[in-house]
Amino acid sequence: MKNLQLLFLIASLTTTLLLCFSFKSSAQQNNIPFNKDLWEFTDARQTEFLGRSCMAGTAYLKSPAFENGVIEVDMAVTGQRSYPGVIFRMASAGDYERIYIRPHLPSLFQNVVQYVSTFNGIDSWQLYTGPGNIASAEIPKNEWFHVKVEFKGDQARIYLNNAVAPALEIPHLGHGVRTGMVGLFGPSDGTAYFSGFSCREDNSISFNPQKPSEMPFGTLQNWEISPVYRLSEIDNELTPEAQGIANIVWKKVQCRPDGIVDISQYFPRLGNAPDAVFSRTTIELVSDDNKLFAFGYSDIVSVFLNGKLLFCGNSSYTSRDPSFQGIVGLNDYISLPLKKGKNELMIALAETSGGWGFIFQDSKAIYQDEKLVKQWEIKNKLKYPESVQYDPKRDVLYVSNFYNEGEEFISKIRPNGEIVEVEWIKGLLQPAGMCMSNDKLYVVGRHALVEIDPDPGTVLNRYRFPSPGMPNDVAVDEKGDFFITDTRRNLIYRLSGGTMEEWLKSEDLIKPNGICIDKGRILIGTSGDGCIKIVDPESKAISTLVCLGEGAVMDGVTSDGKGNYLISDFNGRLYKISSTGEKQLLLNTTAPSRYCAAFEFIPGKRLLIIPTLYDNRLVAFELTGE
Repeated sequence: MKNLQLLFLIASLTTTLLLCFSFKSSAQQNNIPFNKDLWEFTDARQTEFLGRSCMAGTAYLKSPAFENGVIEVDMAVTGQRSYPGVIFRMASAGDYERIYIRPHLPSLFQNVVQYVSTFNGIDSWQLYTGPGNIASAEIPKNEWFHVKVEFKGDQARIYLNNAVAPALEIPHLGHGVRTGMVGLFGPSDGTAYFSGFSCREDNSISFNPQKPSEMPFGTLQNWEISPVYRLSEIDNELTPEAQGIANIVWKKVQCRPDGIVDISQYFPRLGNAPDAVFSRTTIELVSDDNKLFAFGYSDIVSVFLNGKLLFCGNSSYTSRDPSFQGIVGLNDYISLPLKKGKNELMIALAETSGGWGFIFQDSKAIYQDEKLVKQWEIKNKLKYPESVQYDPKRDVLYVSNFYNEGEEFISKIRPNGEIVEVEWIKGLLQPAGMCMSNDKLYVVGRHALVEIDPDPGTVLNRYRFPSPGMPNDVAVDEKGDFFITDTRRNLIYRLSGGTMEEWLKSEDLIKPNGICIDKGRILIGTSGDGCIKIVDPESKAISTLVCLGEGAVMDGVTSDGKGNYLISDFNGRLYKISSTGEKQLLLNTTAPSRYCAAFEFIPGKRLLIIPTLYDNRLVAFELTGE
């Protein structure tokens, strides 16, 4: 690494004004030849492959550096294990953004394409996982294919093989917005090759608006870390005090937006042998309590509470089985016997390779706005409640039970939480959204919209969907026309005059879910982009009211009766939305995985009833102070 840094220093001192001028042209870009006048080779070599003059290995372009731009290159791989990719915004040989591929993996794997932000020479791929960091892709073998990387501001994306859609979009770059060099990162062993490289500065690139970073609720944030020690020179199952390590200069650190503490952002490795740091935080309680925490780490951890060792674990790459990745996530749990007052939580964390970091979260943490007052809860007496509908004439709630081994049903419950009849209407296949019209209950099934007479509790009609994918929710307008979302087929059905039709399909309605009709407008939650869309029923024009962002499953939407809307992200968030799109978080139950499905709100009672589906409970709140 020292030799690599020296080479980078030499390269950064080289300034070629003519070269800089030619790279800044936004016209069609000529390929930049792989020669040592223009490139700083590390382990790269010029060679021939598949009839082309090309390069294998790692090299950095000597100049220029730019903030926003486009990198294009042709790549060829044999299909053997290798990790070739593109480097950009490089400040030093160990400090850059990188997007690469794993051509040896089958296309169905979710991590064929990988983004990672490298600090202090540590390639922390185990800390960059999930949407926005990894993606599946089909990688051709033994043929040239095109790769294009675009980056601007805090975002980037990669296109493979001239596809129209990007293979991966990165919503937040780890190094933020800055200027840097560009290059290619690959092996020189004959498993991957680069040809036809070009790059240009381009400030005209546009990206979709970013989803605001939202740290997992309940994440422990106020950490300090020690200097780095060689693992062979300490006992990682003892606190520093217990093994005579004194005068530690503790460094305050910040969690990343996803809640992970990335050690590489603060310290480099001491060498190739495993290194370790200690990290500590304080948890203060008003009374004794055993609290369950979810946590993740890489690679080897010991957990101490008030000086006592509680847990030791190893999640390093392939440590548990040959396919084990060792990625950092909230996958492990530990119960901490906390005392009244201040408690010191400390960990010893060792790194071998692939990423050095950790995260801790109070797994029962819930955010509940003071306007929400819990009234009652039904737990484990229903069968995965998915949707709730209020019947004002009979003053009852109808609850669709989505899973019951093919014998699903509708339940009848009083607004005070009293169960009238659990299996009230039977014979429905995975019932979902519901609505009332002309004193009849309408329920979305897998194959049909089912009409039910509430008094005898009998099925009157089944209006079949044409070629259904996943019919989901339903709303009815003043004319008595029904509109039903099909999440899998990206369309809206309409039932009018007894005829079911495919009414609207649009690229602006990806994975439509919750639906509501208010003041002549159709509001539709689109889980493909995490937004609430407004559809004009006459022109079918589509606009956007508000977006929660990618990953949000827009399951519930309804009017609050006062000009605002209540919407739910199935992951466990409930928001109040103004008529102009301003949002206010009312409830966050993501930490304990209490989901928020198609809820009901009764304006006259100010009563909010939330079904949690997989968590198998029904919870009611009063929305006060409105």
